[in-house]
Amino acid sequence: MSKREEWLIRKQQAQESKLEQLRAAGIAVRVKYENKPKKQAMPNRLSDLATVEEEKEERQETVEAALKVYRRLLPGLLCRLKQIKDPRNPKKIKHKLTVLMVYGILFFVYQMSSRREANREMSKPIFYENLKAMFPELETLPHADTLARLLERIDVNEIKEALLDLFNKLIRKKKFRNYLMNGRYMIAIDGTQKFYLDEQWEEECLSRKVGIEEKKQYYVYILEAVLILDNGITLPFMSEILKNEEYRDEKSKQDCELKAFYRLAEKIKKRFPRLKIAVVLDGLYACGPVIRLCRLYKWDYMIVLKEDALKEVWREATGLMRLEPKNTLTCVWGDRIQVYRWANDIEYYYGENERLKEILHVVICEESWEEISRYTGEAKSLTTRYAWISGRPLTKNNVFKRCTLMGRYRWKIENNILVEKHQGYEYEHCFSYNWNAMEGFHYLMNIGRFMNVLAVNSEYLADKVRKTGIKGFTEFLRQACSGDVLDIERIHKIVEGRYMLRLSA
Repeated sequence: MSKREEWLIRKQQAQESKLEQLRAAGIAVRVKYENKPKKQAMPNRLSDLATVEEEKEERQETVEAALKVYRRLLPGLLCRLKQIKDPRNPKKIKHKLTVLMVYGILFFVYQMSSRREANREMSKPIFYENLKAMFPELETLPHADTLARLLERIDVNEIKEALLDLFNKLIRKKKFRNYLMNGRYMIAIDGTQKFYLDEQWEEECLSRKVGIEEKKQYYVYILEAVLILDNGITLPFMSEILKNEEYRDEKSKQDCELKAFYRLAEKIKKRFPRLKIAVVLDGLYACGPVIRLCRLYKWDYMIVLKEDALKEVWREATGLMRLEPKNTLTCVWGDRIQVYRWANDIEYYYGENERLKEILHVVICEESWEEISRYTGEAKSLTTRYAWISGRPLTKNNVFKRCTLMGRYRWKIENNILVEKHQGYEYEHCFSYNWNAMEGFHYLMNIGRFMNVLAVNSEYLADKVRKTGIKGFTEFLRQACSGDVLDIERIHKIVEGRYMLRLSA
């Protein structure tokens, strides 16, 4: 028996011992989701391609599979993007507006790290020949600086609206229907810094003092909203860029994440008034106005609750949990033991003279597991605790699903931001020091990311992505388009054909 097998056996024995202690204490134990989803390790082996011809065919088939998804999405985007008012002199236009928009989207689909790299790589004859075959709309090849100058002058919010239109069409065609959480579209919202400089390059940027010397620093901060599907797919949805337009004359105030949330929530409600939504939020949003807004909008929610955030609510919730021991559920999830305790219908007063009231439902999950040292073989017990405010009353039938598959899915947005920052999308690169152009590049990045996520999670590419991983697939796709001229006739057949977009299970 290998050391790995011995380690797994000891770990299983430690868990069974813990369960026996719980049963002996009279606590009912339910085993749920025993096969906890785990990240699949990438195969560590040599390439299974034996000849040059096999590699060429593999590249051709991969490009064709990805193109089926891109061609399904791009025409609808262009119909919306071509409505943007073009401020340029018609007599001096060399590249159509749609050409520049397609170029900007492909800029991020193929993960160009900068305008300089886009100019160098996308203008190479082989790459451009393949791009023209796949995207006939790219009639000419512009310079990246031409795109930047256009973005400085147009209404870049129209680019954001194009993505929302595409999202709305996919909803109407019920593409996400099988991946909803309790029949609702789960949206995670969180803020992150885009980039910073030591000098103020635009009036809209935020400022702060850093270091012992309190040196002034200027930065861009964005509130992101992503759609999280039940199968783990995370799609960019909407961005709200914080700016100081309304606070320039007030020395002590700046735009902030909470203010941006109210603007973003209003835009989502106005854009999708009848959409059934559930939001998952971090501890910053555990406050009366946010909870009231969700109730008025008829949104379900799971909001992280920190012990020092709503002290009165926390004190009352823990007191009710001690008085109502029946509101307890113990579950086994993978190799972890979860003990849920909850309290419903807690009255929370807030506002001026505490005139406003909300009814809250609070749940605490205490999670424990055994770690066996691979080196010493000694067992070590580890514990952690999570707490949320729930938008629905909690019961033994729904507490596990709401906490594990809603509340804890909030980390998906953090993972999405990390991918955009460190895996090819260059989130922290502004691409232009003009504020309007910077926003435009950000919205184009969202579209490119949206298209890539749907591509790698489509049935056409499921097997390929399983072998290479998502990052490996995007690298392989770019190499396939830049390494050699593809079979143009086969590409044209894909472009002229009609294909359904189906997500892999």
